[in-house]
Amino acid sequence: MSFEQEWAQLKADALARQAEGGMQLNQLPADSGGGAPDLVAKADSINGNSNLLVEIAGLLHEGRPDAELTTLARNPRTHEDVARQVERFAEFAGDQFLDTMALFAALSTRLRTVGGDFAEIEDETARRFLETVLDGRYVSPGTR
Repeated sequence: MSFEQEWAQLKADALARQAEGGMQLNQLPADSGGGAPDLVAKADSINGNSNLLVEIAGLLHEGRPDAELTTLARNPRTHEDVARQVERFAEFAGDQFLDTMALFAALSTRLRTVGGDFAEIEDETARRFLETVLDGRYVSPGTR
């Protein structure tokens, strides 16, 4: 069985399992009180997670696949078919690695943008609150 046939079979099996059981996402249990749980975001947490993604990408880069390892599986040391499949797998692994690195970089960049937007929103909310508190208009007790 070739790699393409085996890969197609594995994908078909995975789709069949997904269709049978249906996809289930992790989620919070339903609250009988009817209210949604409070979600609190903090700029430090958002920026910290962005930095964490960059660190993970750096660690992955240090352990990146080495294309030179495939030289040991070339002709005349191994059969031509084995050498060809090893080279194809190395190319596939290299592509997956580059895709993963690009994903981490994109997620990190997006989190940094969200963190900046979050800080702007928080600043605007604080500014509006202070403006209402420090408005300085006198309201007589009888008209309150």
